[in-house]
Amino acid sequence: MVVFSSIKASFSNHITPTPQVVFNANSSWESPFVTQDEAFKELPPLVLFQGNTLVASASYQKIDYQTLATVTEEDHQLIEYIVKKGDTLSSIAEDFNIDVNTILWANNLSSKSILREGQKLIILPVSGILHVVEKGETVWEIAKMYKVKPETIMEFNGCQDGKILAGDILIIPGGKKPKTSSITRHTVSVPNSYFICPIPSPCHITQGLHWYNAVDFSNGKCWEPIYAAAGGKVQKTGYHRIAGNYIRIAHPNGVVTFYGHLAKIIVKPGESVSQGQIIGYMGHTGYTIPRGPAGCHLHFDVFGGRNPFAR
Repeated sequence: MVVFSSIKASFSNHITPTPQVVFNANSSWESPFVTQDEAFKELPPLVLFQGNTLVASASYQKIDYQTLATVTEEDHQLIEYIVKKGDTLSSIAEDFNIDVNTILWANNLSSKSILREGQKLIILPVSGILHVVEKGETVWEIAKMYKVKPETIMEFNGCQDGKILAGDILIIPGGKKPKTSSITRHTVSVPNSYFICPIPSPCHITQGLHWYNAVDFSNGKCWEPIYAAAGGKVQKTGYHRIAGNYIRIAHPNGVVTFYGHLAKIIVKPGESVSQGQIIGYMGHTGYTIPRGPAGCHLHFDVFGGRNPFAR
C-alpha cells in the first residue's frame, strides 16, 4: 500500500474509490497496471489560513471517475472495474460516461452477456475501441479501419509523430468496430515449443491468464535470472511506475513479448537476443501485490499470438 503523509492522510477518509486503474494509453503499453493506491496521491491545493493553518482550497468529497485523470495527472487511462451487485451494462456505461458498445468491444462481450458480481471489466476513458498494433501497421491504416482521423489517434495516444510499434495498445476515440468481413487480425499460431519458460525451474505460474494476454511467474525468489522466451530483437526497455523495469522483445514470427517488474535490465533496445539468454533479473519494481520482496514476480505478456503458458 502507498504510504501517505500526515497531511494526505487527513483527506483519505473522504475518498471511496471502487475501480482499479490499470493502463495508461500514453505509455504505448509500457505497462497495463496503475493501481487505486497510486491513483489518489494528489491533493487539492493547500492555502495558509490565518497565518497558521493549512486548508484545502477545494472540497475533497468522493472522487467521481470522470475526474480520475486530473487527480492522478495521468490522462487517458483504462480502468479495471469490479462488477457490483445490481450493475448492468447500461448503468456502468452511464457511470463512466461512455456508450455500452465501448464496454462490449473492450471485453469481448455481446449485448446478451450477463454480468456476474466480482467480474472484472476493462473500461475505456472515452467511447471508442482498443487496438493492439500488429507488425507493419501504421496510424493511417488504423484510422481508416476505424473511420477516424489519424490526428485523433496520434493526439490521444501521445504519438504525434505517428511512430507506433507492434504490441502497442492504442485507444481509438470514436472508433467503431468494423464488420468482421472488413478486418483481418493476424494472430500467430504459436506452438508450445516456440517459447521456453522465462524463469528457472520449477517455472511456477502464480497467476493465470489476465489482461491483456499475460501470466505471472515466480519461484518465490528475487534476483532469479529472466530468460528471453524466444530469440528476437529487443524492441524497447524502460521504467514505468507500475510495471517497473520492463523489456519488450519482437520475435521473427511477428509476436512481441513483454517482461515486467525486473530488478535489473541487462539488454538494450536494438540488441539481438537468443532464446534462453539472460535479459534481466526478477524483482518487484513498480507496483506489485504484495509490496516489497514478497511481491517478486515476472509479468509475462504475449502480443500477436497465443500465450502458451495461459491456463
